[in-house]
Amino acid sequence: MRTFTLSRRPIPYKNGVFYNQAVSELPDQQSARQFTKPKTQYTKAGDINIAYQVFGSGSIDLVYIPGWVSNIDWMWSCPELVSFLQELGKIARVILFDKRGTGLSDRTVDFSSLEERMEDIQAVMSATGSDRAVLFGHSEGGSVSTLFAATYPDKVISLITFGVFAKRRYSPDYPWAPTDAERNEVYEMIENRWGCDNMGIEKLAPSKVNDPVFMNWLASYFRFGASPSAAMVLTKMNTEVNITDILKAVKVPTLILQRTNDIDVKIEEGRYMSQQIKGSRFIEFDGDDHLFWVGNTEEVLNEMKLFILETCTAEVQKTALNTVLVARLTEGSNASQYENISKLARYHNGKIARYQKNEVKLIFKGPAKAISCAMTLKQGLSAANADFFAGIYLQEIPLKGTDTADGEKDNLASSILELAYPNQILITQGIKHLMSGVGLSFSKHNTIFDPETVSLCVLYQVTPKEQTANLQIPANSSEAQPVTFLESVLESIENHLSNESFGVDTLSRETGVSERQLQRKIKSLTNKSPNQLINSIRLNKAKELLMLQQYTVAEIAFMTGFSSPSYFSKCFKKEFGISPTSTF
Repeated sequence: MRTFTLSRRPIPYKNGVFYNQAVSELPDQQSARQFTKPKTQYTKAGDINIAYQVFGSGSIDLVYIPGWVSNIDWMWSCPELVSFLQELGKIARVILFDKRGTGLSDRTVDFSSLEERMEDIQAVMSATGSDRAVLFGHSEGGSVSTLFAATYPDKVISLITFGVFAKRRYSPDYPWAPTDAERNEVYEMIENRWGCDNMGIEKLAPSKVNDPVFMNWLASYFRFGASPSAAMVLTKMNTEVNITDILKAVKVPTLILQRTNDIDVKIEEGRYMSQQIKGSRFIEFDGDDHLFWVGNTEEVLNEMKLFILETCTAEVQKTALNTVLVARLTEGSNASQYENISKLARYHNGKIARYQKNEVKLIFKGPAKAISCAMTLKQGLSAANADFFAGIYLQEIPLKGTDTADGEKDNLASSILELAYPNQILITQGIKHLMSGVGLSFSKHNTIFDPETVSLCVLYQVTPKEQTANLQIPANSSEAQPVTFLESVLESIENHLSNESFGVDTLSRETGVSERQLQRKIKSLTNKSPNQLINSIRLNKAKELLMLQQYTVAEIAFMTGFSSPSYFSKCFKKEFGISPTSTF
């Protein structure tokens, strides 16, 4: 594939028109182009004004969700970015917007949650008459695009990301994200050097570091995109982004693009996401630029165009990711109570999925709405001297239905409610991960077994921040019992992970229960026999190690307690439907 290197010199913007001259690699091949900057318009996402532009002649809609900060007017003074966008405009109607808090959109003083960011996308699509679109998310914009694709698959034709991450904070199971110390360095830069020559933006576009015109534009782009205080709010919100729990719910056609030596977002992060999103396509490009519109842009554009044209007729997916609120009411069921709860759910853009006896199940398109509804319901029942118990978790639900007969999820709801005490709202870890930027406090309550991940699921109590200091934990609550039986079981298995002779006898001895009791208790908690549980944990750990791409299949087999690589491969394929060598 032949790649052309273009150097462009912008001529001033006059009367709504930019004049750019593109000079190819051959000095005698020069061409002048004239284009009109799209009209900037506004729409409302709640009370926030969102700026957007529309251009292009294609029959497919494409919504570009920018990264960290943006300014849709200033985009058009960068010839490289203009060229890239116009190429997309040949096959799509392209929709640009500045998310809340950046560029030409309203500034916000508080963190913006991913849920609110999704509302920005919805508002812009509605304003432009776009029923379904390709989403193109860059960097942090790829994170919210991914969540949107899982939550609103009926509005998404396909998903394209470039330089995307699932988390922005280091953890042992996601070691590529920045550490807290590294994030503090970014905070210090914003505080003291925002928009200056030494703010460190060269790592975003190493191939342009010796191009002062481009680097000056990039510094201006950040200044025009956000003030120092706005940039700080956005950066701290990004630090808390965590979409790892929703990746398996993404079912739309997905293309993940990444450059091998990207310093800002590691190549392993793109690989991780592609491994979690079933059926996704991952393409790795040479280079180290984090910005998609510099470097080997022709290759990037070709892959994007091909994917867009291939998936433009993709069918609407059958399930969507929803937030479920289950509540147990002590007053029992009656017609007036049903009507009040139904009105409350509609007010929070939710609906009743099931109402039986003294238990209600509501579904929402975002966790913040579900939690707000639960808190309002709690206040109303408290005023009537009635207790209630609530649990909130994520669930994939058919688009044309309101409920599902998924037994595992019903078991999850029951398990959460059994651990709640009166007037308490419990949420799963997956919900907590999506709640960055919301003025709530979360305190660890207990753990339950998640059969899907074959691991413990941490439950958190949610309260308004002002109530945290006065929070009273009952003496008989789970906080008085920090180590549960299941935690002891999983800890024992983890400690003996590489020991192929580890089995029920050792597990029984270390947990202090008879083998018969062990069989019965583990079966009731996990719906697995002890040996099945041991094997599943080993295989899931092996999958994590394979994702790191630091060990061979044979090494991982022995590290996770399998007697031979061939037996490990056989078990792995049975568990996940793929061989360990063909995918990772």
